[in-house]
Amino acid sequence: MRYIISFAATSLVAALPAWAEVPRVVTDIHPVHSLVAQVMGDLGTPELLLERGANEHDFQLRPSQAAGLEAADLVVWIGPELTPWLARALDGVGSGAAQLSLLAAEGTETRAFSADGAHRHGAEDDAHEEHGHEDHGHDEQGHGGHEDAGQADAAHGEDTHDGHGAEEGHAHEGTDPHAWLDPHNAKVWLQAIAAELGRIDPGNAATYAANAAAAALRVDAVDAELAATLAAVKGRPLVVYHDAYGYFAAHYGLDIFGSVALGDATAPGAARLASLRDGMAAGGAVCLFPEAQHDDGLIQTLAETPGTRIGAALDPNGSLQEPGPAAWEGMMRALAAALAGCATAG
Repeated sequence: MRYIISFAATSLVAALPAWAEVPRVVTDIHPVHSLVAQVMGDLGTPELLLERGANEHDFQLRPSQAAGLEAADLVVWIGPELTPWLARALDGVGSGAAQLSLLAAEGTETRAFSADGAHRHGAEDDAHEEHGHEDHGHDEQGHGGHEDAGQADAAHGEDTHDGHGAEEGHAHEGTDPHAWLDPHNAKVWLQAIAAELGRIDPGNAATYAANAAAAALRVDAVDAELAATLAAVKGRPLVVYHDAYGYFAAHYGLDIFGSVALGDATAPGAARLASLRDGMAAGGAVCLFPEAQHDDGLIQTLAETPGTRIGAALDPNGSLQEPGPAAWEGMMRALAAALAGCATAG
């Protein structure tokens, strides 16, 4: 009988996942790394592929990072809509890691890109849709329209023979992947991350769930803080560098009059710039915002329009934040402070 009990106990243990350590988790961008770090808490530290200041559109994996992907137990990322090179890398290294694509997580609210890069409060509110969308066309727009990982298609950076930029013939449609800028999605993702970690590492499932719940309360607190900060910005037309702020604008009721470029891997054409300048001259914008990792020359030129001023550079991907649990809220606070600082000045 003693032998039978011992054998049964050994068989039961063998049937369960045997993790000597917490799962090795790899993340793509700062906001995702921040959310995962909050859920993991003191149990472990996720790895971040895009270090501080890196750009997801021209990023190339180092051999050590490729090896890290191959050895990962879980990869948490926005999805191929933002970083198609990561999808190819995962295929290339033959990673057996579980994958959590946050844009496809149940409960995620997604938005379609606007046709002109504008997001006016009330006009775009019905663009929300629950996860389950069919068209993830961002691979062929500003994010991911690269022939090879880390290299932009040359057509995106040059004007065509008629003086119009390649962007005019460049479809800007499909799902906008910048969903981390909506606090609702941040809370949905915290739960999704905790659930996936708990599935892989059931011994620590309760800790992951508790950490996610505590982090969600912090998201609510930051959300309330930002809503108060941005209350004075409502109704003040803003121009941003590229069309990345739809989620943020919709959540806080802001008026994005337009964007200089539809995608941050595309160069605006002459016709687009002229149209934007004309609209601004007619009283359509108060503040212009450059963006981290992009030349501000076009913003400086547009700022010559009477009645406009330049705000602080925005960092929608949180790439300049110190990596860690506080990066998501740091990114959100920095965006709100920059927008409010310019829109309420003078």
